[in-house]
Amino acid sequence: MPMTEPEFAPADAESRPLWLVAQGDEGPVWPEGVESAFATASGFAGKPGQICLLPGEGGVAGALFGIGKPATPADRPARERFTLARAAEGLPEGTWHLESVPENYDLTHGALGWLFAQYRFDRYKKAEPPKGRLVCPEGVDREAVLAMAAGEYLARDLINTPASGMGPADLEAAARDLAARHGASVEVTQGEALAEGFPMIHAVGRAAGPGRAPRLIDLRFPGEGPAVTLVGKGVCFDTGGLDIKPSASMLIMKKDMGGAANVLGLAETLARLGRAGGLRVLVPAVENSVASDSFRPGDVLTSRKGLTVEVNNTDAEGRLILADALAYAAEDSPRLLLSMATLTGAARVALGPDLPPFFCDDEAVADALYQAGRDHADPIWRMPFWEPYEAMIEPAIADLDNAPGGGFAGAITAALFLRRFTEGAGAYAHFDIYGWQPSAAPGRPKGGVGQGMRAILHALPKIA
Repeated sequence: MPMTEPEFAPADAESRPLWLVAQGDEGPVWPEGVESAFATASGFAGKPGQICLLPGEGGVAGALFGIGKPATPADRPARERFTLARAAEGLPEGTWHLESVPENYDLTHGALGWLFAQYRFDRYKKAEPPKGRLVCPEGVDREAVLAMAAGEYLARDLINTPASGMGPADLEAAARDLAARHGASVEVTQGEALAEGFPMIHAVGRAAGPGRAPRLIDLRFPGEGPAVTLVGKGVCFDTGGLDIKPSASMLIMKKDMGGAANVLGLAETLARLGRAGGLRVLVPAVENSVASDSFRPGDVLTSRKGLTVEVNNTDAEGRLILADALAYAAEDSPRLLLSMATLTGAARVALGPDLPPFFCDDEAVADALYQAGRDHADPIWRMPFWEPYEAMIEPAIADLDNAPGGGFAGAITAALFLRRFTEGAGAYAHFDIYGWQPSAAPGRPKGGVGQGMRAILHALPKIA
């Protein structure tokens, strides 16, 4: 699958000026040199997303774009991320450059939002991107912004591709493409070869048959760097298994490999920035299908770590495949181990689709992740590994329960389950992402979306 590439307009392209105008208490805060009479007469007030085209000889001479009021107090997030993406969507065809921006405006954030708005998933149907193109603003690290956008594009492409085109073998192919672009090595353990070393990955994925056989994908990037391992849940489609989902709940289950898409997208960004030295990425890739050899409710599985797991719901399969991958990762004693997964509906009930929770016991790591997410428009929210709930994941006949009853604290008990398999690693953080934009927002069309990637990217220099 060819990768969609983000791009800015050439720096020397003929372009029209775009002024960003903040909304003050008494009306727009006009940039120096802007003739405000026409804009005022046109009803322009600097409201978020508002556009005023300025006439000139032969057509449009430039435009004003409203960015609204700054968020106050300083630590309160803005109600809308990537407002400048609305300009990309709303301006007429042509090339634009930022002529003037308000004081303290985050140019990197704005440029990234513009690139995010250019994304279209067009594998099956032609989809035209916005016609407006942006010259990379002066002072913005062009390569860094392009690298972040490329990682986001890759994650979106992988999630948006339906299971007919993104089974375990296709996910492996995408990982191999990434490795080939950046000189990483790839090892894959597949099918029956999983039964001994990765028995829970094998148990979950075997019912999909040899054509969609389960596998563990292991990427290692060359070079020196901190020992960081990323593990991403790669359930390419989730029927729920024998505890089958209602049909309505299956409609977007192509996104159940969103954790894998996000760790691969993050690896793409790190590699483009020259920061992937020593990075390892593990993706357990399966399809949770229904067949005569499906694993069953009540089965007891023995994990790679040796812990036994009672299966009380086959629709809680993500934590089973992650457990084997995490145990394998921990054997290498990474300094930092991170897992990303579209794991629980409980996380969505608690925080909604736009704010993924993360779990981390290391205060310095947790603080760095949260701060980076807030500062770089990639919000995440810390939740606890709540020790008193450990008993909830300890059933009567096995070491662990994959789906405790009662309906309480589902995101926390899932995180506690995963933590049992990380012994030997340094700091561990788990991200329970949604990976899906349920309705279009600036810079984020409906469909697959990255979550937590930029938070991790910007926190890594502090924590690893």
